[in-house]
Amino acid sequence: MKDWLIFLSPPRPDFMTTATSDEQRIVGEHFLYLKGLLQQGVLVMAGPKLDGSLGIAVMQAESEEKVRSLCESDPAVVGGVFRYEVFPYGLALLRGRDDLSME
Repeated sequence: MKDWLIFLSPPRPDFMTTATSDEQRIVGEHFLYLKGLLQQGVLVMAGPKLDGSLGIAVMQAESEEKVRSLCESDPAVVGGVFRYEVFPYGLALLRGRDDLSME
C-alpha cells in the first residue's frame, strides 16, 4: 500500500465566509464521503487549514489512478467546490502506529 498526500483547494480565498448554502451542503456531503473512506481504511487523516484556504488528506492506495478516482468521486470535486492535487507521500511516523521509546 502506498501513501498519498492530497491538497483540496476551495474556489476562492474567502470561501469560509462566503460559501453559499448549496456549497455548504456539498461540503457536508464531502465530509460524509471522507468519513466513509476512513471507515474503509483508505483515508488516514484529513482536515482543513484553519483559515479555510486548503484542505489536506492522506490516503493509502495501490496506485495514483485509484486515488485520483476517489478524488474525482468526492462530492465537493464533482460539485465544483474543491479542486485537488495528488502527490506521492511517505508517511514516516504516525502516532499509534510507530511507538518510539525515548531512552
